[in-house]
Amino acid sequence: MSTATQATEAQLERWQRFRRSRNSALAAEHGWLTLTSFQWLDSEPSTVDLAPGLWSTDGTTATLTATASDGLTLVETGEPVDGTLTATLQDEESLMWVQFGGDDGTQVVVELAMRAGKYAVRTRDNSSPVLTEFEGVPTFDYKPDWVIEGRFEPYPEPVDVPISTANPLVEGVHRSVGEIVFRVPGLPHEVRLHAEEEKLGALNVTFHDETNGITTDEWRKVFVPRPRPDGSVIIDFNRAINYPSAFTPYGTCPMPVRGNSIDVAVEAGEKLPTGRIV
Repeated sequence: MSTATQATEAQLERWQRFRRSRNSALAAEHGWLTLTSFQWLDSEPSTVDLAPGLWSTDGTTATLTATASDGLTLVETGEPVDGTLTATLQDEESLMWVQFGGDDGTQVVVELAMRAGKYAVRTRDNSSPVLTEFEGVPTFDYKPDWVIEGRFEPYPEPVDVPISTANPLVEGVHRSVGEIVFRVPGLPHEVRLHAEEEKLGALNVTFHDETNGITTDEWRKVFVPRPRPDGSVIIDFNRAINYPSAFTPYGTCPMPVRGNSIDVAVEAGEKLPTGRIV
């Protein structure tokens, strides 16, 4: 067996482990596949779909009023809710606040979220068919040619770029720390994509390509390991993944920065989830 063949087989094995881990993470209880609603809170105490209690906000604080007969308990402690609770979040923060339903009272979790400066709740139901019927995300076959070397060109300081999100009522901000620059077969020019910083210096790139709306969702993302000291990076598009909004209409996932596009079909990574039609 040649050295090149051994290297490819090792890459394939690592990718297969990555895929198993990715599918397991998606199938977690109360994860992204369990979202069943997204609802803004009103100023007056009101009911919401798919959850008991009366919910409201004064713009700064969220309030929940419920009785013991509603069957709500706090996610953190399991303590029954009988009366009025309040919570305060910063923008983009979330709180898995209360739960109810099922044999053990934990089938549905109600998440409190602050998005675009407004409070909302999302229900996360473990009985959602998106979760119970999940058999893994379809992917393109592994392609070594889509493991590409490039370079990272950092900005002197991060730049906040306004972006849209999967929810038209929620605007977002992309904190660009620099650009990843690389070449792909079939393009005469370099590709430049804005990148955000992740933990331990890794990078996150959200991008469009020519497969969007055909075999893939409207956009995807790929994580890039921390740049080497000389600025070089490896972008493995076989590890391109969907945002949660590919699986559910209740996500507020960030769209790519304008111009973060690759003008060819990146036939690597995750495809449209089973059953989704764009």
